[in-house]
Amino acid sequence: MLLVAALAWTLGRQSAARTSDARPDAADPEPAPPATRAPLTSPTAAVLGSTNRASGAVSADREIDDSAAISYTLSHDLRAPLRVVEGFARILKEDYGRQLDRIGNDHLDRLLGASGRMNAMIDAMLSLAQLSALPLAKQPVNLTQLAGYVLEDLRRQSPERQVETMLAPKLLVQGDPTLLRQMLENLLGNAWKYSGKTARARIWLSSSVRDGKTVYEVGDNGAGFDMRASDRLFGLFQRLHGHSEFPGTGVGLASVQRIVHRHGGEVWAEAEPGKGARFYFTLPD
Repeated sequence: MLLVAALAWTLGRQSAARTSDARPDAADPEPAPPATRAPLTSPTAAVLGSTNRASGAVSADREIDDSAAISYTLSHDLRAPLRVVEGFARILKEDYGRQLDRIGNDHLDRLLGASGRMNAMIDAMLSLAQLSALPLAKQPVNLTQLAGYVLEDLRRQSPERQVETMLAPKLLVQGDPTLLRQMLENLLGNAWKYSGKTARARIWLSSSVRDGKTVYEVGDNGAGFDMRASDRLFGLFQRLHGHSEFPGTGVGLASVQRIVHRHGGEVWAEAEPGKGARFYFTLPD
């Protein structure tokens, strides 16, 4: 409830003056938020605005401005009160934890855990907001190679796991290598996570041709999900499994969808509870 109150206070304020003192909870001085672009009003701008090209440019500029405003709010207005909550909770834990009983310490642990999850969600939202602002730098990309790098990182993080991985060779596409790696990190990371309780886990990346289009598939034989909830799959903060069972922010698949759409492709999924999930995407040349 304290976290909710702090966030509600921040979002509800209109133009409160920022203050700073020597207390550890005081936020650092912050620059003014990005200014909104003025509308085009000159005769030349009016003529240009009547064309599709100019309209698209203005729309793109506004989208970048929106992303900058969202990033500012997340980085400063939301994170500042969260630092207060987390900071004082740590002080209570370190200075007065011995005087509290087991229940009191459990409350503090829950508060610190919730603060950590909120920080992770803010980081994920910042990453999502930046996807719209980053220009696409299309070039030849080897998805097989990228997937191999991602799986190597996952193995280093969990060396105790034995996972069978299968990567189709030479999956070459045109796209932004940074964004496509982020997409694979989310898809393969999910496959790794949701197959964590499977005795003989399998993860794969493959491709096939459907209706003349190349369709790429990332699949696993893990927990899967009920397709009746598939309409919520790519929504922001939409999770089909409990956090205690499979931790996460609920932002990864929203990022995947945004990256694929920016490349002009489509993404969808098929799954069955207890029998794994398969995520499909297209990346037009």
